[in-house]
Amino acid sequence: MTQKERYAHIIKWFEQNMPVAESELHYADAYQLLIAVILSAQCTDKRVNMVTPSLFAAFPQAEALAASTPEAVFEYIKSISYPNSKARHLVGMAQMLVAEFGSEVPDTVEDLQRLPGVGRKTANVIASVVYNKPTMAVDTHVFRISERLGLTENSKNPLQTERELTKNIPKKLIPKAHHWLILHGRYVCTARKPKCYECGLRTWCKYFSSI
Repeated sequence: MTQKERYAHIIKWFEQNMPVAESELHYADAYQLLIAVILSAQCTDKRVNMVTPSLFAAFPQAEALAASTPEAVFEYIKSISYPNSKARHLVGMAQMLVAEFGSEVPDTVEDLQRLPGVGRKTANVIASVVYNKPTMAVDTHVFRISERLGLTENSKNPLQTERELTKNIPKKLIPKAHHWLILHGRYVCTARKPKCYECGLRTWCKYFSSI
């Protein structure tokens, strides 16, 4: 099977079996999603969704968050992983949004990465989910799934995986493909015990063919 054929089969399966694929983070706008994604680093979406309602209520706009302090924000997110650094990042992010972007979340990966607490993965998520741009955020799930399925080979880092995926997946599908891979990794192709015999992709999966 060629790489092109593998991509074609896997994409077709996802289109047929997961026509709707969206973020499991709860948010109402770009500002809220940006906060949620920053908080989700090394933390579950479920936990993030538990703390964001009160956080969003306390700081409904970037101006309110920018005028706050990391100590105040900490009280809302202390059950999240790394709450001290994330509280500082959130306040700094909001201050930059207000000072340099007119309180609007920027739409380019380059500008997004200037914001405190926003790395390439987070920037790609925002550009993809909010602005429907063909950017592929590579988290641990996407990195693992891409290698197991054979969509990438011996990828050394997330950026290498990102480039390989965006080269081979049609641009219009990249925003959805990001969620396909994340959800598949979260619920089927799990890190320690992948559910291979429940997986509809096993016919084309490089990992399955080796076990």
